[in-house]
Amino acid sequence: MNQGRTSEETLRELLARVHERLSQSGSIDAESRQMLGALVQDIGRALGEGPAESSSVRGHASRLEGVAVRFQADHPALAETLHQLTDALGKFGI
Repeated sequence: MNQGRTSEETLRELLARVHERLSQSGSIDAESRQMLGALVQDIGRALGEGPAESSSVRGHASRLEGVAVRFQADHPALAETLHQLTDALGKFGI
């Protein structure tokens, strides 16, 4: 099995998990929910566009890490998933 494909599948699974956790967490304010949802969608789109968009994903990954830190106290499960996604992006070479 191709390692790159496995990494991409892992990234997509983590993106799906973030969406799931967002839908389950009613206590996230609307502005944060919208911002995080848009950020995750942007990362998903950029991944689908191929290597030329990796610099765009890098910028999103940096913002994603900041959001994870912000959610750490009130939404630890979501923050953990965001940290995992950030780590996976790093392992994917982004």
